[in-house]
Amino acid sequence: MNAPEPGNRRDFLKLGAVAGLGFGLSAIPSAEAKPDPAHVKRRAAADIGATRPRPAGNKPVWDLTTNPQEKIRVGIIGLNRGRAHVASCVATPFVEVVAVCDILDERAKAQAEVVRKKTSKVPAIYSGDENAWEKMVARDDLDVVYVATPWEWHKPMAIRAMELGKHAFVEVNCGLTVDECWELVDASEKYQRHCPILENCCYGEEELFVLNLQRQGFFGDLKHGECAYIHDQRGKPGASFLDAGRDWRRRYSTLLQGNLYPTHGLGTISQYMGIGRGDAFKYAVSVSSPEFGLSQLRERLKPDRDQSKDEKFVNGDMSTTIVKTELGRTIVVQHDNTSPRPYTRGNLLSGSLATFAGYPNRLAIDVDNTSSLLDPKEKRNSHSWTYEGEKLKKFMAANMHPLLTKLLADAKKVGGHGGMDHVMNYRFLDCIRQGITPDFTVYDAASWSALLDLSDRSVRDGSIPVTYPDFTRGGWKTLKPLPIVS
Repeated sequence: MNAPEPGNRRDFLKLGAVAGLGFGLSAIPSAEAKPDPAHVKRRAAADIGATRPRPAGNKPVWDLTTNPQEKIRVGIIGLNRGRAHVASCVATPFVEVVAVCDILDERAKAQAEVVRKKTSKVPAIYSGDENAWEKMVARDDLDVVYVATPWEWHKPMAIRAMELGKHAFVEVNCGLTVDECWELVDASEKYQRHCPILENCCYGEEELFVLNLQRQGFFGDLKHGECAYIHDQRGKPGASFLDAGRDWRRRYSTLLQGNLYPTHGLGTISQYMGIGRGDAFKYAVSVSSPEFGLSQLRERLKPDRDQSKDEKFVNGDMSTTIVKTELGRTIVVQHDNTSPRPYTRGNLLSGSLATFAGYPNRLAIDVDNTSSLLDPKEKRNSHSWTYEGEKLKKFMAANMHPLLTKLLADAKKVGGHGGMDHVMNYRFLDCIRQGITPDFTVYDAASWSALLDLSDRSVRDGSIPVTYPDFTRGGWKTLKPLPIVS
Protein backbone atom coordinates (compact mmCIF):
# COMPACT_ATOMS: atom_id res chain seq x y z
CA MET A 1 0.00 0.00 0.00
CA ASN A 2 1.30 3.44 -0.91
CA ALA A 3 1.60 5.82 2.01
CA PRO A 4 -0.01 9.24 1.69
CA GLU A 5 2.20 12.22 1.14
CA PRO A 6 3.04 13.17 4.75
CA GLY A 7 3.42 16.91 4.28
CA ASN A 8 4.83 18.60 7.33
CA ARG A 9 3.51 17.21 10.58
CA ARG A 10 4.66 20.20 12.60
CA ASP A 11 2.68 22.49 10.32
CA PHE A 12 -0.43 20.43 10.85
CA LEU A 13 -0.09 20.67 14.59
CA LYS A 14 0.37 24.43 14.31
CA LEU A 15 -3.02 24.90 12.76
CA GLY A 16 -4.62 25.67 16.12
CA ALA A 17 -7.94 27.04 15.01
CA VAL A 18 -7.76 24.81 11.96
CA ALA A 19 -10.21 24.93 9.15
CA GLY A 20 -11.73 28.21 10.10
CA LEU A 21 -14.22 26.02 11.93
CA GLY A 22 -13.18 27.23 15.29
CA PHE A 23 -11.49 24.40 17.18
CA GLY A 24 -7.89 23.46 17.36
CA LEU A 25 -5.85 20.30 17.37
CA SER A 26 -6.03 19.96 21.09
CA ALA A 27 -8.16 18.08 23.58
CA ILE A 28 -8.98 14.42 23.21
CA PRO A 29 -10.41 11.58 25.27
CA SER A 30 -7.66 10.00 27.32
CA ALA A 31 -7.81 6.78 25.25
CA GLU A 32 -7.21 8.61 21.97
CA ALA A 33 -4.01 9.83 20.37
CA LYS A 34 -3.97 13.33 18.99
CA PRO A 35 -5.70 13.20 15.61
CA ASP A 36 -3.19 13.86 12.86
CA PRO A 37 -4.53 13.58 9.30
CA ALA A 38 -1.02 13.17 7.94
CA HIS A 39 -0.62 9.86 9.74
CA VAL A 40 -3.98 8.14 9.69
CA LYS A 41 -4.11 4.43 8.89
CA ARG A 42 -5.29 3.63 5.36
CA ARG A 43 -6.25 0.15 4.27
CA ALA A 44 -5.34 -1.64 1.06
CA ALA A 45 -7.94 -2.17 -1.64
CA ALA A 46 -8.19 -5.87 -0.77
CA ASP A 47 -9.78 -5.26 2.63
CA ILE A 48 -11.03 -1.67 2.65
CA GLY A 49 -14.51 -2.73 1.54
CA ALA A 50 -14.94 -5.76 3.81
CA THR A 51 -18.10 -5.85 5.90
CA ARG A 52 -17.12 -6.19 9.53
CA PRO A 53 -19.02 -8.26 12.09
CA ARG A 54 -21.24 -6.44 14.55
CA PRO A 55 -19.59 -6.35 17.98
CA ALA A 56 -21.33 -8.44 20.62
CA GLY A 57 -24.09 -6.55 22.36
CA ASN A 58 -24.44 -3.88 19.66
CA LYS A 59 -27.86 -3.30 18.11
CA PRO A 60 -28.82 -1.54 14.86
CA VAL A 61 -29.94 2.09 15.15
CA TRP A 62 -31.72 2.57 11.82
CA ASP A 63 -35.08 2.63 13.61
CA LEU A 64 -33.86 3.74 17.02
CA THR A 65 -36.52 5.40 19.15
CA THR A 66 -35.94 7.34 22.35
CA ASN A 67 -38.15 8.98 24.94
CA PRO A 68 -40.01 12.06 23.61
CA GLN A 69 -38.96 15.33 25.20
CA GLU A 70 -40.56 18.75 25.48
CA LYS A 71 -37.22 20.59 25.46
CA ILE A 72 -34.01 19.64 23.66
CA ARG A 73 -30.84 20.85 25.34
CA VAL A 74 -27.82 21.30 23.08
CA GLY A 75 -24.15 22.10 23.28
CA ILE A 76 -22.19 23.25 20.23
CA ILE A 77 -18.46 22.67 19.67
CA GLY A 78 -16.78 24.80 16.99
CA LEU A 79 -18.28 28.24 16.57
CA ASN A 80 -17.24 29.33 13.11
CA ARG A 81 -19.32 26.84 11.14
CA GLY A 82 -21.23 26.37 14.38
CA ARG A 83 -22.58 29.92 14.23
CA ALA A 84 -25.26 28.75 11.79
CA HIS A 85 -26.32 26.04 14.22
CA VAL A 86 -26.49 28.55 17.08
CA ALA A 87 -28.71 30.82 14.97
CA SER A 88 -30.99 27.93 14.09
CA CYS A 89 -31.22 26.58 17.62
CA VAL A 90 -32.14 29.93 19.20
CA ALA A 91 -34.89 30.30 16.57
CA THR A 92 -36.42 26.93 17.46
CA PRO A 93 -38.84 27.22 20.40
CA PHE A 94 -38.32 23.72 21.83
CA VAL A 95 -34.50 24.00 21.88
CA GLU A 96 -32.26 25.46 24.58
CA VAL A 97 -28.58 26.20 23.92
CA VAL A 98 -27.04 25.16 27.22
CA ALA A 99 -23.35 25.42 26.33
CA VAL A 100 -21.02 26.71 23.62
CA CYS A 101 -17.41 25.73 23.04
CA ASP A 102 -14.52 27.03 20.96
CA ILE A 103 -10.79 27.22 21.40
CA LEU A 104 -11.01 30.99 20.86
CA ASP A 105 -12.39 32.87 23.86
CA GLU A 106 -13.75 35.76 21.82
CA ARG A 107 -15.63 33.47 19.45
CA ALA A 108 -17.25 31.55 22.30
CA LYS A 109 -18.23 34.74 24.09
CA ALA A 110 -19.68 36.23 20.91
CA GLN A 111 -21.96 33.25 20.33
CA ALA A 112 -22.97 33.15 23.98
CA GLU A 113 -24.07 36.76 23.55
CA VAL A 114 -26.13 35.76 20.49
CA VAL A 115 -27.91 33.19 22.65
CA ARG A 116 -28.47 35.71 25.46
CA LYS A 117 -29.96 38.32 23.14
CA LYS A 118 -32.33 35.84 21.49
CA THR A 119 -33.40 33.83 24.54
CA SER A 120 -32.48 35.90 27.64
CA LYS A 121 -30.51 32.88 28.85
CA VAL A 122 -26.73 32.74 29.10
CA PRO A 123 -25.13 29.45 28.03
CA ALA A 124 -22.08 28.04 29.74
CA ILE A 125 -18.86 28.94 27.90
CA TYR A 126 -16.03 26.49 27.36
CA SER A 127 -12.96 27.94 25.67
CA GLY A 128 -9.28 28.71 25.81
CA ASP A 129 -8.25 25.37 27.29
CA GLU A 130 -7.30 22.39 25.17
CA ASN A 131 -9.58 20.14 27.22
CA ALA A 132 -12.55 22.48 27.09
CA TRP A 133 -14.71 20.36 24.78
CA GLU A 134 -14.32 17.30 27.02
CA LYS A 135 -15.61 19.28 29.96
CA MET A 136 -18.61 20.41 27.94
CA VAL A 137 -19.66 16.98 26.69
CA ALA A 138 -19.36 15.61 30.24
CA ARG A 139 -22.26 17.81 31.39
CA ASP A 140 -25.34 15.88 32.48
CA ASP A 141 -27.80 18.44 31.10
CA LEU A 142 -27.17 17.98 27.35
CA ASP A 143 -29.26 15.91 24.94
CA VAL A 144 -27.43 16.79 21.71
CA VAL A 145 -23.83 17.76 20.98
CA TYR A 146 -23.06 19.49 17.68
CA VAL A 147 -19.58 18.72 16.33
CA ALA A 148 -18.65 21.52 13.92
CA THR A 149 -14.87 21.27 14.18
CA PRO A 150 -12.02 20.29 11.81
CA TRP A 151 -12.50 16.94 10.10
CA GLU A 152 -9.89 15.08 12.12
CA TRP A 153 -11.80 15.89 15.31
CA HIS A 154 -15.22 14.69 14.16
CA LYS A 155 -14.79 11.03 15.02
CA PRO A 156 -13.23 11.32 18.52
CA MET A 157 -15.61 14.09 19.61
CA ALA A 158 -18.72 12.31 18.32
CA ILE A 159 -17.77 9.01 19.94
CA ARG A 160 -17.03 10.66 23.28
CA ALA A 161 -20.37 12.49 23.18
CA MET A 162 -22.27 9.26 22.47
CA GLU A 163 -20.33 7.41 25.15
CA LEU A 164 -21.58 10.01 27.63
CA GLY A 165 -25.19 9.58 26.51
CA LYS A 166 -25.59 12.43 24.03
CA HIS A 167 -26.75 12.30 20.44
CA ALA A 168 -23.94 13.55 18.19
CA PHE A 169 -24.83 15.80 15.24
CA VAL A 170 -21.66 15.75 13.12
CA GLU A 171 -20.55 18.07 10.35
CA VAL A 172 -19.18 16.77 7.04
CA ASN A 173 -17.03 14.76 6.56
CA CYS A 174 -17.80 12.56 9.55
CA GLY A 175 -14.69 10.40 9.24
CA LEU A 176 -11.36 10.64 7.43
CA THR A 177 -11.10 6.91 6.71
CA VAL A 178 -13.25 3.82 6.33
CA ASP A 179 -11.92 2.68 9.70
CA GLU A 180 -13.15 5.88 11.34
CA CYS A 181 -16.54 5.43 9.71
CA TRP A 182 -16.81 1.92 11.16
CA GLU A 183 -15.85 3.27 14.59
CA LEU A 184 -18.72 5.76 14.40
CA VAL A 185 -21.17 3.03 13.38
CA ASP A 186 -20.05 0.76 16.19
CA ALA A 187 -20.23 3.57 18.77
CA SER A 188 -23.73 4.61 17.72
CA GLU A 189 -24.90 1.00 17.94
CA LYS A 190 -23.12 0.38 21.25
CA TYR A 191 -24.40 3.46 23.04
CA GLN A 192 -27.76 3.58 21.20
CA ARG A 193 -27.38 7.24 20.35
CA HIS A 194 -28.16 8.95 17.06
CA CYS A 195 -25.24 10.19 14.96
CA PRO A 196 -26.62 11.96 11.87
CA ILE A 197 -24.41 13.78 9.41
CA LEU A 198 -25.19 17.50 9.14
CA GLU A 199 -25.56 17.41 5.36
CA ASN A 200 -27.50 20.61 4.78
CA CYS A 201 -27.66 20.33 1.00
CA CYS A 202 -30.24 17.55 1.28
CA TYR A 203 -32.62 20.22 2.62
CA GLY A 204 -32.35 22.77 -0.18
CA GLU A 205 -35.50 23.80 -2.03
CA GLU A 206 -34.55 22.04 -5.28
CA GLU A 207 -33.37 18.90 -3.51
CA LEU A 208 -36.52 18.54 -1.44
CA PHE A 209 -38.64 19.18 -4.53
CA VAL A 210 -36.93 16.33 -6.37
CA LEU A 211 -37.19 14.06 -3.32
CA ASN A 212 -40.91 14.83 -3.05
CA LEU A 213 -41.51 13.89 -6.69
CA GLN A 214 -39.33 10.80 -6.47
CA ARG A 215 -41.18 9.44 -3.45
CA GLN A 216 -44.42 9.77 -5.45
CA GLY A 217 -43.00 7.69 -8.31
CA PHE A 218 -42.72 10.64 -10.69
CA PHE A 219 -39.35 9.55 -12.11
CA GLY A 220 -40.33 5.93 -12.68
CA ASP A 221 -37.50 3.43 -12.30
CA LEU A 222 -34.34 5.21 -11.21
CA LYS A 223 -31.17 4.43 -13.13
CA HIS A 224 -28.61 7.24 -12.86
CA GLY A 225 -27.57 10.26 -10.82
CA GLU A 226 -24.90 12.93 -11.10
CA CYS A 227 -23.66 15.15 -8.32
CA ALA A 228 -20.72 17.36 -7.48
CA TYR A 229 -19.09 19.94 -5.31
CA ILE A 230 -17.57 22.31 -7.84
CA HIS A 231 -16.73 25.59 -6.15
CA ASP A 232 -13.73 27.75 -6.98
CA GLN A 233 -12.12 28.28 -3.58
CA ARG A 234 -8.75 29.68 -4.65
CA GLY A 235 -7.69 32.39 -2.25
CA LYS A 236 -10.77 31.91 -0.08
CA PRO A 237 -10.79 30.68 3.53
CA GLY A 238 -9.79 27.04 3.49
CA ALA A 239 -7.65 27.28 0.35
CA SER A 240 -5.72 30.43 1.19
CA PHE A 241 -1.93 30.58 1.16
CA LEU A 242 -1.90 33.83 3.07
CA ASP A 243 -4.26 33.28 6.01
CA ALA A 244 -2.59 31.05 8.58
CA GLY A 245 -4.93 28.63 10.30
CA ARG A 246 -7.60 28.81 7.59
CA ASP A 247 -6.02 26.63 4.95
CA TRP A 248 -7.63 23.27 5.55
CA ARG A 249 -8.82 22.64 1.97
CA ARG A 250 -5.36 23.30 0.62
CA ARG A 251 -3.67 21.19 3.26
CA TYR A 252 -5.75 18.11 2.47
CA SER A 253 -4.68 18.46 -1.16
CA THR A 254 -1.17 17.58 0.01
CA LEU A 255 -2.38 14.32 1.57
CA LEU A 256 -5.22 12.80 -0.47
CA GLN A 257 -5.78 11.98 -4.12
CA GLY A 258 -9.55 11.61 -4.37
CA ASN A 259 -12.80 13.43 -3.66
CA LEU A 260 -12.17 15.66 -0.64
CA TYR A 261 -15.78 16.79 -0.18
CA PRO A 262 -18.21 14.16 -1.45
CA THR A 263 -21.23 14.47 0.79
CA HIS A 264 -22.89 17.65 -0.53
CA GLY A 265 -23.76 15.90 -3.76
CA LEU A 266 -23.66 12.23 -2.80
CA GLY A 267 -25.97 12.69 0.17
CA THR A 268 -28.71 14.15 -1.99
CA ILE A 269 -28.53 11.42 -4.64
CA SER A 270 -28.42 8.81 -1.89
CA GLN A 271 -31.67 10.14 -0.48
CA TYR A 272 -33.34 10.00 -3.89
CA MET A 273 -32.18 6.42 -4.49
CA GLY A 274 -32.83 5.11 -1.00
CA ILE A 275 -29.21 4.15 -0.39
CA GLY A 276 -29.14 2.17 2.84
CA ARG A 277 -32.87 1.57 2.55
CA GLY A 278 -33.53 -0.69 -0.43
CA ASP A 279 -30.26 -0.12 -2.29
CA ALA A 280 -26.59 0.17 -1.38
CA PHE A 281 -23.29 1.28 -2.86
CA LYS A 282 -21.45 -1.71 -4.40
CA TYR A 283 -18.14 -0.34 -5.66
CA ALA A 284 -16.44 2.91 -6.70
CA VAL A 285 -13.97 3.79 -9.45
CA SER A 286 -12.17 7.12 -9.22
CA VAL A 287 -9.90 9.11 -11.51
CA SER A 288 -8.20 12.45 -11.08
CA SER A 289 -7.03 15.11 -13.52
CA PRO A 290 -3.59 16.73 -13.32
CA GLU A 291 -3.03 19.32 -10.60
CA PHE A 292 -2.57 22.91 -11.77
CA GLY A 293 -4.80 25.19 -9.74
CA LEU A 294 -3.07 25.42 -6.37
CA SER A 295 0.45 25.32 -7.80
CA GLN A 296 -0.31 28.16 -10.19
CA LEU A 297 -2.06 30.13 -7.46
CA ARG A 298 0.99 29.78 -5.24
CA GLU A 299 3.26 30.90 -8.06
CA ARG A 300 1.10 33.96 -8.61
CA LEU A 301 0.87 34.90 -4.93
CA LYS A 302 4.44 33.92 -4.02
CA PRO A 303 3.71 33.44 -0.32
CA ASP A 304 6.69 33.81 1.99
CA ARG A 305 5.35 31.52 4.69
CA ASP A 306 7.54 28.42 5.07
CA GLN A 307 4.40 26.39 5.67
CA SER A 308 3.13 26.62 2.11
CA LYS A 309 5.96 27.46 -0.25
CA ASP A 310 7.39 23.94 -0.40
CA GLU A 311 4.17 21.93 -0.28
CA LYS A 312 3.58 19.23 -2.87
CA PHE A 313 -0.01 19.04 -4.07
CA VAL A 314 -0.89 15.44 -4.84
CA ASN A 315 -4.63 15.80 -5.45
CA GLY A 316 -5.79 16.42 -9.02
CA ASP A 317 -7.90 19.50 -9.69
CA MET A 318 -10.89 17.45 -10.86
CA SER A 319 -11.86 14.23 -9.13
CA THR A 320 -14.43 12.04 -10.88
CA THR A 321 -15.87 8.93 -9.26
CA ILE A 322 -18.40 6.47 -10.62
CA VAL A 323 -20.31 4.55 -7.97
CA LYS A 324 -22.24 1.41 -8.88
CA THR A 325 -25.13 0.37 -6.64
CA GLU A 326 -26.43 -3.08 -5.75
CA LEU A 327 -29.53 -2.47 -7.91
CA GLY A 328 -27.32 -1.60 -10.87
CA ARG A 329 -27.75 2.17 -10.78
CA THR A 330 -24.83 4.50 -11.49
CA ILE A 331 -23.79 7.72 -9.77
CA VAL A 332 -21.15 10.20 -10.96
CA VAL A 333 -19.57 12.23 -8.15
CA GLN A 334 -17.18 15.10 -8.91
CA HIS A 335 -15.06 17.52 -6.92
CA ASP A 336 -13.12 20.60 -8.08
CA ASN A 337 -12.37 23.73 -6.06
CA THR A 338 -9.51 25.22 -8.07
CA SER A 339 -10.93 25.84 -11.56
CA PRO A 340 -12.59 28.94 -13.05
CA ARG A 341 -16.19 27.76 -13.39
CA PRO A 342 -19.52 28.56 -11.73
CA TYR A 343 -20.65 26.80 -8.58
CA THR A 344 -22.60 23.60 -9.05
CA ARG A 345 -23.66 20.52 -7.13
CA GLY A 346 -24.92 18.87 -10.30
CA ASN A 347 -28.04 17.33 -8.79
CA LEU A 348 -29.14 15.23 -11.76
CA LEU A 349 -31.56 12.37 -11.32
CA SER A 350 -32.59 10.21 -14.26
CA GLY A 351 -35.39 7.66 -14.33
CA SER A 352 -37.52 5.89 -16.90
CA LEU A 353 -40.20 8.60 -16.81
CA ALA A 354 -38.36 11.86 -16.05
CA THR A 355 -34.98 13.53 -15.60
CA PHE A 356 -34.19 16.50 -13.36
CA ALA A 357 -30.98 18.50 -13.77
CA GLY A 358 -29.83 21.35 -11.57
CA TYR A 359 -27.71 24.48 -12.14
CA PRO A 360 -29.87 25.72 -13.80
CA ASN A 361 -32.92 23.68 -12.90
CA ARG A 362 -34.56 21.76 -15.74
CA LEU A 363 -37.04 18.91 -15.95
CA ALA A 364 -37.58 16.54 -18.87
CA ILE A 365 -40.76 14.46 -18.71
CA ASP A 366 -41.42 11.36 -20.78
CA VAL A 367 -44.51 11.24 -23.00
CA ASP A 368 -45.67 8.13 -21.11
CA ASN A 369 -45.51 9.78 -17.70
CA THR A 370 -49.07 9.65 -16.31
CA SER A 371 -48.38 11.28 -12.95
CA SER A 372 -51.39 13.01 -11.41
CA LEU A 373 -49.14 16.05 -10.92
CA LEU A 374 -49.18 16.69 -14.66
CA ASP A 375 -51.73 18.17 -17.04
CA PRO A 376 -52.77 15.23 -19.28
CA LYS A 377 -53.46 17.64 -22.14
CA GLU A 378 -49.94 19.04 -22.06
CA LYS A 379 -47.77 18.15 -25.04
CA ARG A 380 -44.37 16.76 -24.16
CA ASN A 381 -41.27 15.87 -26.09
CA SER A 382 -38.64 13.91 -24.17
CA HIS A 383 -35.92 15.23 -26.49
CA SER A 384 -36.17 18.65 -24.84
CA TRP A 385 -36.66 20.09 -21.37
CA THR A 386 -40.37 20.10 -20.56
CA TYR A 387 -40.11 22.60 -17.73
CA GLU A 388 -37.42 25.23 -17.17
CA GLY A 389 -37.28 28.88 -16.20
CA GLU A 390 -40.53 30.40 -14.95
CA LYS A 391 -42.57 27.39 -15.99
CA LEU A 392 -40.49 25.13 -13.77
CA LYS A 393 -40.59 27.62 -10.89
CA LYS A 394 -44.37 27.46 -10.92
CA PHE A 395 -44.34 23.67 -11.03
CA MET A 396 -41.88 23.55 -8.15
CA ALA A 397 -43.98 25.94 -6.08
CA ALA A 398 -47.07 23.81 -6.70
CA ASN A 399 -45.22 20.69 -5.60
CA MET A 400 -43.16 22.00 -2.71
CA HIS A 401 -42.05 19.42 -0.18
CA PRO A 402 -44.35 19.60 2.90
CA LEU A 403 -41.36 20.17 5.16
CA LEU A 404 -40.60 23.35 3.22
CA THR A 405 -44.23 24.40 3.20
CA LYS A 406 -43.98 24.32 6.97
CA LEU A 407 -40.54 25.86 7.46
CA LEU A 408 -39.55 27.95 4.43
CA ALA A 409 -40.63 31.33 5.77
CA ASP A 410 -38.77 30.86 9.05
CA ALA A 411 -35.79 29.36 7.26
CA LYS A 412 -35.43 32.43 5.06
CA LYS A 413 -35.44 34.64 8.16
CA VAL A 414 -32.91 32.55 10.06
CA GLY A 415 -30.67 32.10 7.02
CA GLY A 416 -27.78 29.71 6.69
CA HIS A 417 -27.05 28.77 3.07
CA GLY A 418 -30.37 30.15 1.91
CA GLY A 419 -32.27 28.59 4.79
CA MET A 420 -31.31 24.94 4.25
CA ASP A 421 -29.29 24.92 7.49
CA HIS A 422 -32.36 25.79 9.52
CA VAL A 423 -34.61 23.29 7.77
CA MET A 424 -32.08 20.55 8.50
CA ASN A 425 -31.53 21.56 12.12
CA TYR A 426 -35.23 21.95 12.84
CA ARG A 427 -36.00 18.54 11.34
CA PHE A 428 -33.22 16.72 13.23
CA LEU A 429 -34.02 18.39 16.54
CA ASP A 430 -37.73 17.77 16.06
CA CYS A 431 -36.99 14.08 15.54
CA ILE A 432 -35.16 14.02 18.87
CA ARG A 433 -38.09 15.86 20.46
CA GLN A 434 -40.51 13.25 19.12
CA GLY A 435 -38.21 10.35 20.00
CA ILE A 436 -37.99 9.12 16.40
CA THR A 437 -35.05 8.39 14.09
CA PRO A 438 -33.70 11.40 12.15
CA ASP A 439 -33.78 11.26 8.35
CA PHE A 440 -30.05 10.49 8.34
CA THR A 441 -28.50 7.81 10.53
CA VAL A 442 -24.93 6.89 11.32
CA TYR A 443 -25.03 4.51 8.35
CA ASP A 444 -25.59 7.47 6.04
CA ALA A 445 -22.86 9.43 7.80
CA ALA A 446 -20.46 6.54 7.25
CA SER A 447 -21.34 5.62 3.67
CA TRP A 448 -21.32 9.18 2.36
CA SER A 449 -18.09 10.13 4.19
CA ALA A 450 -16.29 6.90 3.24
CA LEU A 451 -15.94 8.04 -0.37
CA LEU A 452 -13.16 10.36 0.81
CA ASP A 453 -11.01 7.32 1.60
CA LEU A 454 -12.34 5.00 -1.12
CA SER A 455 -11.73 7.47 -3.95
CA ASP A 456 -8.19 8.06 -2.69
CA ARG A 457 -7.58 4.30 -2.58
CA SER A 458 -8.87 3.84 -6.14
CA VAL A 459 -6.71 6.63 -7.57
CA ARG A 460 -3.55 5.44 -5.80
CA ASP A 461 -4.05 1.93 -7.18
CA GLY A 462 -4.52 2.97 -10.80
CA SER A 463 -8.25 3.73 -10.70
CA ILE A 464 -9.28 0.16 -9.92
CA PRO A 465 -12.80 -0.61 -8.67
CA VAL A 466 -12.87 -0.51 -4.86
CA THR A 467 -15.52 -2.45 -2.98
CA TYR A 468 -17.83 -0.25 -0.93
CA PRO A 469 -18.29 -1.28 2.72
CA ASP A 470 -21.82 -2.19 3.77
CA PHE A 471 -22.13 -0.25 7.00
CA THR A 472 -25.68 -1.56 7.52
CA ARG A 473 -24.33 -5.14 7.54
CA GLY A 474 -27.09 -6.25 5.19
CA GLY A 475 -29.83 -4.14 6.74
CA TRP A 476 -30.37 -2.21 3.49
CA LYS A 477 -31.97 -5.28 1.93
CA THR A 478 -35.10 -5.11 4.08
CA LEU A 479 -35.26 -1.46 5.11
CA LYS A 480 -37.67 0.77 3.20
CA PRO A 481 -36.95 4.33 1.98
CA LEU A 482 -38.25 7.00 4.31
CA PRO A 483 -41.69 8.39 3.42
CA ILE A 484 -42.40 12.03 2.62
CA VAL A 485 -41.98 13.64 6.01
CA SER A 486 -43.61 16.83 7.21
